[in-house]
Amino acid sequence: MSRDLRATFDRAAATYQDARPDYPAELYADLLDVTGVTPSAHLLEVGCGPGKATLPLARMGFRITAVELGAALAAEARRRLAGFSGVSVITSSFEDWEPRDRFDLVYAATAWKWVDPEVKYAKAASLLTPGGHLAVWNADHAMPSDFDPFFTEIQKTYEEIGEGHDGPWPGPTPEEQDDPMAAEFDASGHFTVVGTKLYVWALRYTADEYLALLDTFSGHIAMEPDKREHLYRQIRRLLAARPDGRLTRHWSAVLTVGRRL
Repeated sequence: MSRDLRATFDRAAATYQDARPDYPAELYADLLDVTGVTPSAHLLEVGCGPGKATLPLARMGFRITAVELGAALAAEARRRLAGFSGVSVITSSFEDWEPRDRFDLVYAATAWKWVDPEVKYAKAASLLTPGGHLAVWNADHAMPSDFDPFFTEIQKTYEEIGEGHDGPWPGPTPEEQDDPMAAEFDASGHFTVVGTKLYVWALRYTADEYLALLDTFSGHIAMEPDKREHLYRQIRRLLAARPDGRLTRHWSAVLTVGRRL
């Protein structure tokens, strides 16, 4: 995973929170059920961004220390979390940060893949209390059997600009995909997996809403401007031809929870 691309998200600090989807409420309920954490626990979030996964847990009353690499994202998180006295946001990479505390739960939402694989599991384990947990999840583009044909149409444009989909199209459905995190947890030698669960949901987007979403993705942020402009024109053209001007994008998240060995 490119260390350069992970820094691109700071350029989307002002729009990320509203453009990205909320994670399902069921995911948080399952997280608490599997880990057994209660609001007396101290949580560590790795890569909090503007607070997308921080706010729901802060509202439950958890004490949270959140670490964020991007200065603009960290500032946005502090602004949004200012009303929660038990939440602090630290501007640092997880790899370089040297905390004094120990935590009951370390978690990362759509951020874990950007952390150095040589560091992340050993460091997370070292920061956990005995019996503590590590939980990670992502928000990925899901391709169920009834996915919107818009995405097949727009793939032609991605291919034209040299940004085509890797592998066969379309990719596997969410249910057909393995959980790569579970194998990674086990291989780390620091955690045993105690729970995994898949969540799939769908959202409708206007052209403006969808382009705002794309502007929070590292590949689109880093894309050459002329390529991005051509792609966005084609997206607007395809959606303008639809009666309601909207597309349906399916999302998936896999929650993986490991207990420290």
